[in-house]
Amino acid sequence: MVVGELAEGIDLLVVGGGPGGYAAALHAARLGRRVVLVDRDGSDGLGGTCLRVGCIPSKALIELAETRHRARAFTAAGLDAGALTVDLERFQIWKGGIVLGLSKGVESLLRRRGVRIFSGVVTFNKPDRAAVATPDGNVTFFEFRDAVVATGSVPVGLAALPRDGERVLDSSDALALKEVPARLAVVGAGYIGVELGTAFAKLGSQVTIIESRDGVLPAMDPVIGRLVLRSLRGLGVEVLVRTDAVRLEAGGLVVRTGGDERTVPTERVVVAVGRRPNTNDLGLQTTGARLGGDGTVQVDSSRLATRRIAAIGDITAGPALAHKATAEAEVAVDALSGRRASFNPAAVPEVVFSDPEVAVVGLTEEQARAAGMDVTAAQFPLSASGRAATMAATAGFARLVIDRDQDAVVGVILVGPHVSELAAEATLAVEMGASPEDLAGTIHPHPSISESLREAAAMAVGRPLHVAAT
Repeated sequence: MVVGELAEGIDLLVVGGGPGGYAAALHAARLGRRVVLVDRDGSDGLGGTCLRVGCIPSKALIELAETRHRARAFTAAGLDAGALTVDLERFQIWKGGIVLGLSKGVESLLRRRGVRIFSGVVTFNKPDRAAVATPDGNVTFFEFRDAVVATGSVPVGLAALPRDGERVLDSSDALALKEVPARLAVVGAGYIGVELGTAFAKLGSQVTIIESRDGVLPAMDPVIGRLVLRSLRGLGVEVLVRTDAVRLEAGGLVVRTGGDERTVPTERVVVAVGRRPNTNDLGLQTTGARLGGDGTVQVDSSRLATRRIAAIGDITAGPALAHKATAEAEVAVDALSGRRASFNPAAVPEVVFSDPEVAVVGLTEEQARAAGMDVTAAQFPLSASGRAATMAATAGFARLVIDRDQDAVVGVILVGPHVSELAAEATLAVEMGASPEDLAGTIHPHPSISESLREAAAMAVGRPLHVAAT
């Protein structure tokens, strides 16, 4: 039933309750805007894919797997950890508590700032009007002054392996498993596939990763892929590159390499081949917004798709990362509120919670050269790090990419334990145009993995400490 066509006039409409959406709502309320936030799942959807079925659940699983793995790895150091069995049913309860607590925290912040939260599916039908189909079968109409669209992304499926939630899973399904599969096939060696494959291997699964391209983490520097591949093989993971998943049969997953087919025995298959913008059926074209062929919304530097509507997060060009969406949220709200704002970061950090962890910030050497820079690089190996030695995790490095003409760090690649925690320092260095001398002259705590940044900078300025001069 449609409850009339009379629209309620509202100030700012936010579509989507994920990191971009709730950040936009909070910032707008802080500026005095009267905000209505609509999410398909209402209050239960706050936090979006990232908090509910993505970033947070995956890192919880990775932490569990890493704890088990490291306990076993330290037997040579005198640790007797016993059987170290894993109960994923208990894990799901624990993880659920984390997700619920964080989601309720977001809800509390929104309600304290006066944000109205609606449950429903939004369809735009005019440049300043949207219909919200609510769970009770009714439709509510909003006529808005401004709107921020932050509907995120959804997993890409494979026609050859349609998801059934039982044998063929997407990443969210995999994170909800209540038992560790004896055998698991992961299709896709991007960051999601590598993270899930690594975690389940450490939990005791026999894992096979299938990738159609040339290597592991194929979108990143090949040196990173080779290090992560070595680690995967050390965990007993079989990695098949230049290989396609063909079909699922009773005996397992049929794959094809060149012209040859083989069957990979497996209980379950996780399809992790990417994500696509969640813009289908939004009706954005009726507002004057333009969509690209890949479903992304075309926006200007202020994240505006039209004079009244901004789009942020995974539905816009660039990496599909929660922290990008959060940063874009403030820019979009500022622009819609008459404040000068532009989203023009020098770097958006990308992190893979693999083993070893990976953090990439700014430009690679190839990208810097393509931009016309006079490039040099300095790399410090973690094999020379005292802290890495105490962690029995010396595979990895810190590399600085430097523009000689500007005497500035324009890129950083970090591979090693806990380097995700160093990505912010690296990003700050790139954003501020720090020189190698700036980093080399900054005192870093010893012993720590963070010293690797200083050590790489010291190499760049010709006074290395824990490696020989070249």
